[in-house]
Amino acid sequence: MRVSGVLRLLALIFAIITTWIFVRSYMSFSMKTIRLPRWLVPPSTKEIQVVKYKCGLTKPCPANHFAFKICSGAANVVGPSMCFEGHTIMSPVKNNVGRGLNIALVNGTTGAVLGQRAFDMYSGDVNHLVKFLKEIPGGALVLVASYDDPGTKMNDESRKLFSDLGSSYAKQLGFRDSWVFIGTKDLRGKSPFEQFLKNSPDTNKYEGWPELLEMEGCLPPKSF
Repeated sequence: MRVSGVLRLLALIFAIITTWIFVRSYMSFSMKTIRLPRWLVPPSTKEIQVVKYKCGLTKPCPANHFAFKICSGAANVVGPSMCFEGHTIMSPVKNNVGRGLNIALVNGTTGAVLGQRAFDMYSGDVNHLVKFLKEIPGGALVLVASYDDPGTKMNDESRKLFSDLGSSYAKQLGFRDSWVFIGTKDLRGKSPFEQFLKNSPDTNKYEGWPELLEMEGCLPPKSF
């Protein structure tokens, strides 16, 4: 009687242990193999994508406005660039920029590019620049970006022509200054689209040049 009681007790203990092992193994297997659908699982990190608009602007321009971005050159290493309505007019990649003043003309009503040129203002002939500025057609937007040295060859006549286009800084533009500008003929007052940095050993970002300038925004048609 005692032997049978001991056997029943051992059988009960064995059954309990076996059941416990089975339940534990099943739960472990279930946690490892069961997966929720991806759409039910919240992402651990949320990727933020910045939408870019024409010329790389972070905000779209209002209706009937032109998007633009102009960058001056960085010292004498990286050339300037100009973008208008999503079209790159001048850049080092297009290989159509040069030391001095880089100028593009754009139709102020349609946004069509009328032409572009680079004028060497260190060893070039300023008369070529004067002739170009005098022949700018009415209603054209004038986009300007400096590179390396925009001011050494500037004379009073060329400075006045830029001032007549709406520039506030053309009269003081000098050796290795940084300058970006948008103007137009017969502008009443001064252009709101202009940035200027003087070449100064105390403030230069680069050894012999100020830092590059970047100007972007939206232009209303038919000048401004």
